Amino acid sequence: MPGTETRGLSTAEARRVQAETGRNELPRVRQVPAWRRFAGQFTHFFALLLWGAAVLALVAGMPQLAVAVVAVVVVNGIFAFAQEERAAHAAARLRELLPTQVAVVRDGRTVRVDAAEIVPGDVVVLTAGDRLPADARFVETDTCTVDESMLTGESEPVPKTPGDDGFGGTFLANGDARAEVTATGARTRLAAIASLTAEVQPPPTPLQRELRRIVRILSAVALGLGVAFCLVSIAIGTPLRDAFLFAIGVAVAMIPEGLLPTVTLSLAMGAQRMAGRNALVRNLQAVETLGSTTFICTDKTGTLTQNRMNVVEVWTPEGGVGLDGEGYSPEGTAEGPPAALARAALTAWAGRAASRGRIHRHDAGRHPGGEGAGPAGSAVEGVGAEGGDPADWVAEGDPMEAALDAAAHRLAPYAAGAASGRDAGVGAGPTGATARERHGTPPALAEPAVARRYAFDPARRRESVVVGDELLVKGAPESVLARCRDRALAEQAHAAVVGMAARGLRVLAVARRDLAPGAPSTAPSTTPDELETGLELLGLVGLQDPPRDGVPGALRQAREAGIRVAMITGDHPATAAAIARQTGLALGEPVVIEGRDLPADEAALGELVDRDGVVVSRVSPEQKLAIARALQRRGHVLAMTGDGVNDGPALNEADIGVAMGASGTDVAREAADLVLLDDDFSTIIAAVEQGRATYTNIRRFLTYHLTDNVAELTPFVVWALSGGNVPLALGVLQVLALDIGTDLLPALALGAERPGKDVLRRPPERRHLLDGALLVRVFGVLGPVQAVFEMGAFAAVLWGGGWRWGQVPEPALVALASGAAFTTVVLAQMANAFGCRSATRPAWRLGWGDNRMLLWAVAAELVLLLGFLFPGPLAAALGHAPPPPAGLAVALAAVPAVLLADGIHKRVRHHRTGAGASGAGRAGRRSAVRERS
Repeated sequence: MPGTETRGLSTAEARRVQAETGRNELPRVRQVPAWRRFAGQFTHFFALLLWGAAVLALVAGMPQLAVAVVAVVVVNGIFAFAQEERAAHAAARLRELLPTQVAVVRDGRTVRVDAAEIVPGDVVVLTAGDRLPADARFVETDTCTVDESMLTGESEPVPKTPGDDGFGGTFLANGDARAEVTATGARTRLAAIASLTAEVQPPPTPLQRELRRIVRILSAVALGLGVAFCLVSIAIGTPLRDAFLFAIGVAVAMIPEGLLPTVTLSLAMGAQRMAGRNALVRNLQAVETLGSTTFICTDKTGTLTQNRMNVVEVWTPEGGVGLDGEGYSPEGTAEGPPAALARAALTAWAGRAASRGRIHRHDAGRHPGGEGAGPAGSAVEGVGAEGGDPADWVAEGDPMEAALDAAAHRLAPYAAGAASGRDAGVGAGPTGATARERHGTPPALAEPAVARRYAFDPARRRESVVVGDELLVKGAPESVLARCRDRALAEQAHAAVVGMAARGLRVLAVARRDLAPGAPSTAPSTTPDELETGLELLGLVGLQDPPRDGVPGALRQAREAGIRVAMITGDHPATAAAIARQTGLALGEPVVIEGRDLPADEAALGELVDRDGVVVSRVSPEQKLAIARALQRRGHVLAMTGDGVNDGPALNEADIGVAMGASGTDVAREAADLVLLDDDFSTIIAAVEQGRATYTNIRRFLTYHLTDNVAELTPFVVWALSGGNVPLALGVLQVLALDIGTDLLPALALGAERPGKDVLRRPPERRHLLDGALLVRVFGVLGPVQAVFEMGAFAAVLWGGGWRWGQVPEPALVALASGAAFTTVVLAQMANAFGCRSATRPAWRLGWGDNRMLLWAVAAELVLLLGFLFPGPLAAALGHAPPPPAGLAVALAAVPAVLLADGIHKRVRHHRTGAGASGAGRAGRRSAVRERS
C-alpha cells in the first residue's frame, strides 16, 4: 500500500488509487423494476387463465363477459401491487449501512471526507459508535472492541488489537482506533454477502404451488366440458359454428372469476391483522406460507432474548446478592445480607471504574461523564429522577460495561451502610474515604479520575485502571482468580463461577490492589502483567441477556402446532446452550453443534439438524444457507429468522424469511418476507396462527365458489342430457352475474374469519387446498342440493305456465322460470356461506353474529339480487324476470335444505372421525381436532 500507518495518504495519492479501484460504494443489488413487479400481477397462472377466458368470450361474441373478466384481473392486479409496494417501502436500502462521512488521515492531518472517497491505503480514525467505512486492518487500538454481530452473529463485541482485521458495516462498541483500509466497495466482505443474497432465488410458496394446481384442474375441467358440450350440441343438430360458440361460453362460465380477487383480499386481510400484531408482511403470499411452516430456524440475540445485558447476581465473600432491574435503567432493587450488599456495591463500583461503557437516556443526549469530564466527574444525566420509562435507558459503548454501570447505580444506596473500605477488609479507594464518600450521594455516581488504563487484551482477558492509589481489575474469572493472593477464597469463588455459568450467566471477576503513591510500579514502562498480581478479590458479577417473557410459552405453542424449532446462531456454544435451557427450546440437555462440525454433504446435514430443539452455533452465512436448503430438501416449509447481513442469503432462500425490524439490518429486511416490528419470537407464532387461519379461509371460500359452479353447470348438463328438450335454466351472463356479483362479497367475508381456538393445537396442513374431502362436500352434498332446488324452481314455473316435455316454451315463460332458478342459486349460496364457516360444526352452532362482515355481505347480496331481478333493462340483458310465487317458494325452501344437508353431512363425518379416533387412539383424536377449524 502506498500509505503508512502514521501519515496515511496524500490527496493526490488517494485520487490516483481511486482511479484504479473505484469509489467505495456497494454494488447496487439488482432490483426487479417496478414495472415488472406490476406486470407480474397480471401474468401469473390464475391471471393467465382469466385472460384466456376473456379472449374466448370475445370469440364467442360475448363482449360484456370479456370486459367483466378483464376488469376482475386489472382491479385485482392493481390492489395486490399496491399492498406489496406499501410493505416493501417500510424497509430502507442496503447502502445506509455505511457511514456518509468518516475521519481520515490525509496529508498528515485528520480531515472528514465522504465515505465513498475512501480508498485502500487510507488511515481512518475511529471512536466508539463509529461504523467502519470499508474493510481495514487496525494499526492502533485503545480499549477497542467491535460489534460484528451483523456479519457473524456473535453477540459479544470482539476485542481488537493492532494487526487485527475489521469489516465494513461493523462498528466500534468501545474505545478508539486507527485502521488502514484494505478493501473498498465491491471487494469488501459486506459486498460479498450482499452479492450472495442477491443470487439466491426464493422458492415458490405453498400457496403458489396450490393455486397452480387448482388452475390446471379447473382449466382441464373447463376445456373438457367445453369439448363435451360442443359434441352434444352437434349431435342434436346444432350448427357447427353455434355449437363451438356455445361450448366456449360453457367453458368460460365454469371458470370461477371471483376466486382470484377473493384470494388476494383474504391475504391482504391476513396481512393487516399481522401488522396489528407487530408483523409487517412484505409479500402477500407469505401470509399463507407462515401457516404451512413445519420448521423454524431462529437466531438467539434479540429474538429469544431481550438483547439487553443485565447484572442479576453478585457473589461476594460475605454472601450472594440478587439484583432486579429492567433493561439499563439505573433504578432497581437488591436483596442480600447487609455486609454482602455493601461489598456488592463496592464490586460494582470497581467494575464500573474499569469500564468505559455507560448508560444514558436516549432523549437526553450523550453521557456527559467520562475521563476528562472534570475534577469531580459528572453523574449520569437523569439518574435519581423519579419515574420514567426504563426503556428510555440505552447502552453507550459495550453493553456489558453499560450493564455494570446500571448495576453500580442500583447498588449505590446500599454502600451508604458500609463501614470504611479498610474496616471491611477492602481497599477504601484513592482517598481512603468510605464507600459513601467515594460514590457520592446515592444514587448518583461520580466518574472516577482514571490516571492510567490498561486496555482489555484477548491474551490477558483482563482490563484494569489506576484510580488514585488503587488498581482496579475486571475480567474473565479464570484470568483474574489466578492472580489473587488468597488461594482459598479463589477456590471458593471458582465453585461459585461454575454454579453461575450453569444458570446461563456470563461471569466477570472484579479485584483490586493497593499501589504505593509514586512507586516504580506505576511508571509508564510497567506492564499490566507486572501490575496485576497479588490481587484482592472483591466479587463476581453475573450478567445475562434475559429471555423474552413470552418465549417459553411461544415455544410450547410451536410444538403443539407440530413445528420444530432450532437455534441457528453465530454466538458461543455455551451461551447458546444456556439460552436454549432457559427458554425451553432444548428438550432436556441441549444438543449443540458447532459450525465447524457441520458436514458438507447436504443429505447428512439435513439429517443432523432436522430435530426439535437443536442448537447450531458459530455458523457462517454460507452454512446458514446450506442448512436452509438441506431442511427444504427434507420436505420442510422453512421459516428462517435473522437480523444481520450474514443472514440475508438464508432469509432469501427460506420459504419464509423473517427479519428483525427493531434491531435488524436493512439487508436482512430487504431479503425477508416478514419483518417483526418488535423482534419477538412470540410474534412469529402469532403470525403462524393468522397464516393458518388464512389457509383455512381459502378452503372455506374455495368450497363456497365451487359449490356455486355445480349449480351453474347443472342447467347445461340437463339441457345436454335432454337433447335440448329442456330449455337452459341459466345463461352465460347470469353465471357471470353470480360469480362476480352476488357471490363475491360473502366469499370475501369468509376470508375474514378469525383463527379458531384449536388452530395451533394441530400439525400444519399437509393436504391440498382442493382435496377429496372438499370435493365430496362440494360435488356430493352442497352442490347437488342447490342443483335440485334450482332445477325444481325452474321446472315448477315452466310446468305451472303450461309447458310440457318437448314443447318450445314462450320466451316470457322461460324468463320467469330462469329468474326463479337464479333466485334459488343466490338464496342457496347465502345459506352455503354460513355453512362454509366450519368443516365440522353446523351453522346453527357457530353463532350467527360472530362474523359481522358476513352478515353485511349477505345483506348486500340480497340487494344485488333485487337489482338483478327488477330493473327491466338489466333483467332483460341477463335474460330473466322476477320469479312468480311458485318459483319463489321453492327458492326459499332451498335455504333450510342446504343448511340441513350440510348439518347431516357434518354429523356423519363427525361420527366416522369419532369412531376412527376411538379405534386409533391418540392419532385419531388429533385428526378430530384438525377438523374443528
